[in-house]
Amino acid sequence: MLRRLYDWTVSLAMTKWALAALAMISFVESSFFPIPPDILLIPMIIAAPTRAFTIAFVCTVSSVAGGAFGYYIGAELFDTIGQPILDFYHKLDAFEEFKTRFNEQGHWAVLFAGVTPFPYKVITITSGVTELPFWTFMLWSTIARGFRFFVVATLLWFYGEPIRNFIERRLGLMFTILIVLLIVGFAAVKFF
Repeated sequence: MLRRLYDWTVSLAMTKWALAALAMISFVESSFFPIPPDILLIPMIIAAPTRAFTIAFVCTVSSVAGGAFGYYIGAELFDTIGQPILDFYHKLDAFEEFKTRFNEQGHWAVLFAGVTPFPYKVITITSGVTELPFWTFMLWSTIARGFRFFVVATLLWFYGEPIRNFIERRLGLMFTILIVLLIVGFAAVKFF
């Protein structure tokens, strides 16, 4: 089954809809969807290495736009949902203290979440909730997401065929590593 899913993803990478699918996945992953765009980004670049940087660019722009939507979710829904809950539990003061601390160092959180397997959507929503300055958020999101996707594109562009062979020979291992990274990312959310 895993082999069929991989083959399907690689075949999708060769269709005219591939960039649109990647853009959609990148957008929703940055605001609420749990699956990272790498699941489509990597096979797309492996299937079409000459388009590696175009693919990374589309992924970056869509991810940052999705991050802006996540920021909006945090900024707009907090007043109607989050604030009454914090007020009910008498934690509004504690949140104000957290908000101040986050905004002092929030750009580092955006950079960290944008580059690592840590769920980026958590930081996009948190940035909106805490009112991290929007343009600061956008700048660091663009740097982090661009770095992440262009590093992947560069590595696959240079070493695409050996990496493709490695992935195809060790598909089960690669899938396991991806799942472990997702679990670690979600565990980190609970820890913080």
